[in-house]
Amino acid sequence: MATAILRRTLISLNPNNSIIRSLSPYATVATATAAQPQPDATSSSFTFSSDQNDDSNKDNNATGDEIYIKARKPAPSTSVTMPMSFMTGSIVGKRFYKQVTTRPADDGIGWSVMLDYRTLKTPSKRPLKCHTLSLAKAIAAEWEYQLTDGIRPFTMPLMKLACTALERVPLTRTKIIDNLMIRFNRDLVFCRAPVDNVLTRDVYELQVKKIDPLLKWVESEFGFKPVVYSSFFGGKQEDGLVNAIENVLKKTNDNELAAIDALASASHSLIISIAIFHGRLQIDEAIELIRLEEDMQVEKWGLVEGVHDLDIADLKVQISSAVVFLGLTKRF
Repeated sequence: MATAILRRTLISLNPNNSIIRSLSPYATVATATAAQPQPDATSSSFTFSSDQNDDSNKDNNATGDEIYIKARKPAPSTSVTMPMSFMTGSIVGKRFYKQVTTRPADDGIGWSVMLDYRTLKTPSKRPLKCHTLSLAKAIAAEWEYQLTDGIRPFTMPLMKLACTALERVPLTRTKIIDNLMIRFNRDLVFCRAPVDNVLTRDVYELQVKKIDPLLKWVESEFGFKPVVYSSFFGGKQEDGLVNAIENVLKKTNDNELAAIDALASASHSLIISIAIFHGRLQIDEAIELIRLEEDMQVEKWGLVEGVHDLDIADLKVQISSAVVFLGLTKRF
């Protein structure tokens, strides 16, 4: 379902924009209609909560202040991180709204998403303010395509990234960068299959063919030649390259760092993530590099339905949603 939502999100945004044109079919999606709310509508809010009982949920209809959705398991109602239901297959409640719209934020800076007359909020009950109308419409589309039998947060990757950029990144920016750099020396693109083993020689030759052009780009872009290795424990890159990559991360804004962190988590490669960020790799190219060895094994031994196909679909959603998020947060 997440792939279908992503497929619909950008089709009405600016078809002539170069970034949108460069996105693969996974990232071509349609936006929800951005009808403006009625002038006399009372502004309220929507937020996730899991510490409310059934009686309090009923009372909300009387106050019109906030709507709470009871989760399957009790959890703190406020947090600077996404609730677990936003990262798993949990259904947090039935769809209670009819119309999803966008409107300018109350302070005039950015855009808000409206569920009927309620302003959408983050898990810590802050207004979910988008810097661009394109992102607000895309998130509105994710809510518009929710089914009537339940709200599935795991099908809203753009909502998740927006909340992460708004709440988690500002508080933990240094820690995020440190964690990315700790794993840098074990980056996927630096690892080579042993060339002297008949079982891995084909993999090595494919890595040289597909990954070496990316490493040459790294050398040209940052002035340092990456070191390749065959050890599972990784190797050590030159300090100059390490510092150059770290400087790229430090210069990002919160939206960019959230997207790069998500890309690195999905790809196991900070180099691939930064190459996407710099426009060196497109979605299809990145997925091919990430799955290089797995796809070779699938070609040789066959695809296991319910395993390989789900892994591929999940990777496409993670990479595509982060790339879409990057494009939608840019002010053109």
